[in-house]
Amino acid sequence: MLQYLSKRIARSFLTLLIILTAVFCLLRLMPIEGYFQNFDKMTPQQIEVGLKEMGLSDPLPLQIVHFFKDLIRGDLGISRIYRSNVPVSDILADKVPVSIKLGIWSMIVSLFAGLPMGAFMARYQHRLFDKISTFFIVCIQAVPAAVYFLYIQLYGTQLFHVSLLFEIDDPKYWILPVISMSLGNIAFYGMWLRRYMIDESNKDYVKLAKAKGLSEGKVMFRHIFRNAFVPLVQYIPTAFLNTVIGSIYIESLYSIPGMGGLLVTVIKKHDNAMVQGIVLLYACVGVLGLLLGDLMMVMLDPRISLGRKAGDR
Repeated sequence: MLQYLSKRIARSFLTLLIILTAVFCLLRLMPIEGYFQNFDKMTPQQIEVGLKEMGLSDPLPLQIVHFFKDLIRGDLGISRIYRSNVPVSDILADKVPVSIKLGIWSMIVSLFAGLPMGAFMARYQHRLFDKISTFFIVCIQAVPAAVYFLYIQLYGTQLFHVSLLFEIDDPKYWILPVISMSLGNIAFYGMWLRRYMIDESNKDYVKLAKAKGLSEGKVMFRHIFRNAFVPLVQYIPTAFLNTVIGSIYIESLYSIPGMGGLLVTVIKKHDNAMVQGIVLLYACVGVLGLLLGDLMMVMLDPRISLGRKAGDR
């Protein structure tokens, strides 16, 4: 276990190193306007002095070394355009909790709605509930998310009597964004749990349990559900990342002061330091999500050995 964990941490660190280096190099190819607030009013001499102060006149390998040195100290750079001369870490400290809160509530709704839906779909296969849920899953998978997001906003604001201007301290304003972000994961959990449970129901241990006189309900929810949930649990941390990334559109749609809308704003304003800091945060959450997914799968099913090559991803 420790050997596997060490390998995964080393690979995760290498992955982050490659991602950050690639993003850093790509941003250096962007126009230099992204590093100055009043670029149009600056003289060539002022631009040259500014580039030297930021270290952008140095060779690219030297810039990369300086970037990682600053990163180790927790310095993500300075925002020059979004907020003039404000550290990126200070800006993210105000935005990240909002996106995390939105993501956590969305994941809670997804799990408590998607898992029971998938279990009852498998339990009542080909019956009315299964057909209605299948129709819901097909609609969510087939229709572009932006379409039903707009319909939810259009009719939901009238239903809950909320305005389009988001109020972070009013619980009513969280309902529509949470529902919108939950629908994709609800369909995902329901679809795959149904499939896994149906596959498990055809195995020998299920036939043996039924032969011993256990009711179909007990076999379905005490045995089949537990084994079917194991391959699904590894996607929960990753799904949290996808939920947070999905908030890019949701937060912009509802004017939520979180990290998703921030990314859209800084890209439009060409604030390269801010883009770099947000990509770093997303990359860390993504790599950590994959690692936690494997560990959660092992905790639920001790038969899985991560020390073997078959258990490695």
